[in-house]
Amino acid sequence: MFKKILIANRGEIACRVIKSARKMGIATVAVYSDADKNALHVQMADEAVHIGPAPSNQSYLVIDKIIDACKSTGAEAVHPGYGFLSENQAFAKALDAAKIAFIGPPVGAIAAMGDKITSKKIAAEAGVSTVPGYMGVIKDTDEAIKIANDVGYPVMLKASAGGGGKGMRIARNDAECREGFERATSEAASSFGDDRVFIEKFVEEPRHIEIQVLCDKHGHGIYLGERECSIQRRHQKVVEEAPSPFIDPETRKAMGEQAVALAHAVDYCSAGTVEFIVDKDKNFYFLEMNTRLQVEHPVTELVTGEDLVEWMIKIANDEKLTLAQDDVKLTGWAMETRIYAEDPFREFLPSTGRLVRYQPPAESASVRVDTGVYEGGEISMYYDPMVAKLVTYGETRDDAIAEMRAALDAYYIRGISHNIPFVAAVMANKRFQSGNITTNFIAEEYPNGFSADDLPNDDPAMLVVVAGYLNQRVAERNARVTGQVSDHPLTIAESWVAVSGDDHTAFDIEIDGVNNDYIVAIGDRSYGVSSDWKIGDALFVGEIDGAPVCVQIDVEGVGYRLSANGIQRSFKVMLPRVAELQKLMPFKAPPDMSNFLLSPMPGLLVKVSVTEGQTVQPGEELCILEAMKMENVLKAESKGVVKKIHAEQGANLSVDAIIIEFEKDEAA
Repeated sequence: MFKKILIANRGEIACRVIKSARKMGIATVAVYSDADKNALHVQMADEAVHIGPAPSNQSYLVIDKIIDACKSTGAEAVHPGYGFLSENQAFAKALDAAKIAFIGPPVGAIAAMGDKITSKKIAAEAGVSTVPGYMGVIKDTDEAIKIANDVGYPVMLKASAGGGGKGMRIARNDAECREGFERATSEAASSFGDDRVFIEKFVEEPRHIEIQVLCDKHGHGIYLGERECSIQRRHQKVVEEAPSPFIDPETRKAMGEQAVALAHAVDYCSAGTVEFIVDKDKNFYFLEMNTRLQVEHPVTELVTGEDLVEWMIKIANDEKLTLAQDDVKLTGWAMETRIYAEDPFREFLPSTGRLVRYQPPAESASVRVDTGVYEGGEISMYYDPMVAKLVTYGETRDDAIAEMRAALDAYYIRGISHNIPFVAAVMANKRFQSGNITTNFIAEEYPNGFSADDLPNDDPAMLVVVAGYLNQRVAERNARVTGQVSDHPLTIAESWVAVSGDDHTAFDIEIDGVNNDYIVAIGDRSYGVSSDWKIGDALFVGEIDGAPVCVQIDVEGVGYRLSANGIQRSFKVMLPRVAELQKLMPFKAPPDMSNFLLSPMPGLLVKVSVTEGQTVQPGEELCILEAMKMENVLKAESKGVVKKIHAEQGANLSVDAIIIEFEKDEAA
């Protein structure tokens, strides 16, 4: 067995590989860029080697630097993780030439399956059902439009070397095809150094199902069931689960056997994933094969009991696969949500900055957290915005969902925006809970984007009850403070008003003399509250009417901001007379920023498309922002004249930074 391996990746990916290597008694070497010098994977590894500046094309994607790091540390093998160089055949060749083992498939398999165009041709020649499309190299935009019309709209434009949702666009007409081809080509060149794009028919109501395969170097191969990955946004998976609520044993067997046959056709060895599109009648079509470990592999590990990273290392060490297909049993249900640094209320734009507070839920037999960050660490603009993969397990799908909802409530993140409110809303969505999902789920359930109105609100009084409880505990503490003016002793009122915006909810609160719990009465409804919460705790963990509750707490001046089930509400708890007077307080309106284009996210200003004095029309391109390797085109919402450009091309912008100032066209 290898004594030392290098992980050619970063973040939660590298941390995940380090855990399995450590379990196997293998020393690990991390590599890091300038932006990652204090990263968690650097701290976890036995050794760490600096490999260059923050941009990945100057550090993590530079093959020579990875090989030099292996030689300088004596690493015998390299695990590429997923992303970066994991599907780069030149990297595998260079490692082979340097006599360093590659913990992944052979070069031939990477070449055959790692390129989407080539893989589809091979699949078609092998008689595998594929989605109609054009697999050749597209020369320019005009050719792309012609091909799209030949295939028939809607079409999907995909980067040949792509992955992770980058370099992908849906086009439903010529105009969208033109813009989509330009953006997909640009993103592909930026992210993968390969600007080739292909076109295929877009199946309108598909499910995205993938099969996990495991093959050794001795001709043995098995499949470890399927993963349902249909909950996607911008073609990026957000929620994954195993098994699929849609796939029956017969379909699973047919897909699995086809996936293994395809793997054998290219002499595949290692862990890999074959992705399929499945229609409502359970007809399935080959999409691509990912010749690497997948982000969502933990759900497969939980339902099979197998460590895929461990198997990858063993296979790379020429060990035989000791599992037969009949040994693979799917037990229970696993659910995974990807926790991203992004703002779901601002069209999911990336968020960067320091993790001021970071408290993931406690890990257990039913909760797993794969993360690469820590409290005080920084989310960089240079890399993928993933904070963690939160994985839960239960005997049934409903159990796994319930565990996930509880774990999301307990996931405390401050300093950046995150998508926990969104994934919490998905978990509470009745359609999702029924398993009636497709890749169109998010577009259909949230057609106007995600807003606070989409959050679950099973019991709107629950947060009021918690606010009342917190206020009572603080009031009791204050009453016990010594040295108070003897003529004016502090008494604790029983009647209060919880003020949240225009909502004034009156309640009474008292202590249950039997159990020393609290009773909060709102109108004619009483709630029993039991908790061990201590003043200063960030989480309220307890029971309301016997049901478990977890609420996140932020102190806001003399009030609280409470979060649960994705909902956030701010409260000030006041005496009834104070609340009455508060209604009379004047309101200061925010400044009018309608004449300004503000940066919707932190990012690099790649291009300014207008000049001062120029008249712009609705829908006209104003500028292009890049963050986490995704290009975002900002367009004019109305007619106007550019008065001043406040930001220069190439500038790194913060959220709400002023980019362009307009003079409104009165004739518009």
